[in-house]
Amino acid sequence: MGVQERRERERAAQKGAVLDAAREILLEKGFRGTTTKGIAERCELSEATLFFYFSNKDEILVSLLFESIRFWAEGLDKIAKSGAGPEKKLDQIWRFHEKVNEEHPEYYLVSSYLAQPNVLEGVSEEVKEKIVQQSGENFQRLASLLEESTGHSDGRHMADAMWAIFLGLMVLRESRKNLGHGEVRSTKKDRATAFKWLKNGLQNKT
Repeated sequence: MGVQERRERERAAQKGAVLDAAREILLEKGFRGTTTKGIAERCELSEATLFFYFSNKDEILVSLLFESIRFWAEGLDKIAKSGAGPEKKLDQIWRFHEKVNEEHPEYYLVSSYLAQPNVLEGVSEEVKEKIVQQSGENFQRLASLLEESTGHSDGRHMADAMWAIFLGLMVLRESRKNLGHGEVRSTKKDRATAFKWLKNGLQNKT
């Protein structure tokens, strides 16, 4: 291994460590509590060294966002190739939402981050365009799967509804935690009930 290759691997490993620290703090403290100083301390780096890898907090969160986009793309493509029947495929789509929540709950937090005021001010227009393009491709993946699974042609509105319901339930869970209500109506079983209502509507042919 050459010197340049070793340096690139070391840099990639350190960036990975920074992202791991960021996801941990994001889940523990939310957006306001996630700071470059805290991330650096978790990685046992100086804040100045962290800025060698990422310019600011927005860039770190955007890196997690792109990671999320790739994860969704791979999962939705796998469902598309599964060969399952329409109803089973519809169930697979919802289960994949649950899989994301179980394995990477920070991805839903990062998605809700985009709704914050003045978000991504520290991110270039080029990167913003890439987010729009890649997230749009995932949206189309979901819309196409829903059209195939339900027989309806309006996949875009169905995709909006499914995504909004699951993301909304995640936000509602955090809101209830912050209000001291614990896990009231925020378990996997509760979300399955919400999906049952959604599924009935999606399969309605009238």
